[in-house]
Amino acid sequence: MSLGLLALVVGAVWTLQGLNYLTDSLLHGEIVMAAAGGGSAVAGLVLIVIGMRRRTAAREASAALP
Repeated sequence: MSLGLLALVVGAVWTLQGLNYLTDSLLHGEIVMAAAGGGSAVAGLVLIVIGMRRRTAAREASAALP
């Protein structure tokens, strides 16, 4: 889940740079950065969801043990 959170934050920053909202960087205004940031943010969300599901499944499995 931590890797997913990191990917989500980095993806959001890259997207903002690509869309020219953060102009104090070298890559501002680059459409490629916006696309890469969007992909990274989506991948981060997927990792977070997978981590949450695994954590819930492990918690339910340990609660079911006698």
